[in-house]
Amino acid sequence: MIFTPTELAGAFLVELEPKHDSRGYFARVYCEREFEAHGLPRLSAQANVSFTKRAGTLRGMHYQRQPHDEDKLIRCLRGAVWDVIVDVRPTSPTYCRWIGVELSESNGRMLLVPKGFAHGFLTMCDDVAASYMMSGFYDPAAECGARYDDPAFAIRWPAAITEISEKDRGWPPFMADHG
Repeated sequence: MIFTPTELAGAFLVELEPKHDSRGYFARVYCEREFEAHGLPRLSAQANVSFTKRAGTLRGMHYQRQPHDEDKLIRCLRGAVWDVIVDVRPTSPTYCRWIGVELSESNGRMLLVPKGFAHGFLTMCDDVAASYMMSGFYDPAAECGARYDDPAFAIRWPAAITEISEKDRGWPPFMADHG
């Protein structure tokens, strides 16, 4: 795996190093030793998958409050997403900054989302599947979120958002809760 730090402290793009042969390829998507060698967290508590039917669907921006916050490794297994993370750690030098990256079936990239980051994605095509490896267990009482269009972040989405859940549309303004 190839680990490339992003401009947000602790967040990494992780790229596969596939071994090709006549059958196709084989690639490691997670190795505890390689993550440890790069000072990255262990991601073995929970694995999740999402399937989204339509292009233009937004899932996010989600995170867990301490002490239930979690590191995530996100990968798009089918189709393509524009994946966004926002640093919501008040003491971080990149507080309220965001990045967006394309994760797709064809590019095989993954995004390591550290604890203290809100995460979401916009589907760029129909029939998208994404996988999530988590460092901690989901706790519904610790669930939190931020609006996709919150002016505190000013995220520039690359396409129209045509579908979003009522819960994700209804998160309060971020600075009202954290400012």
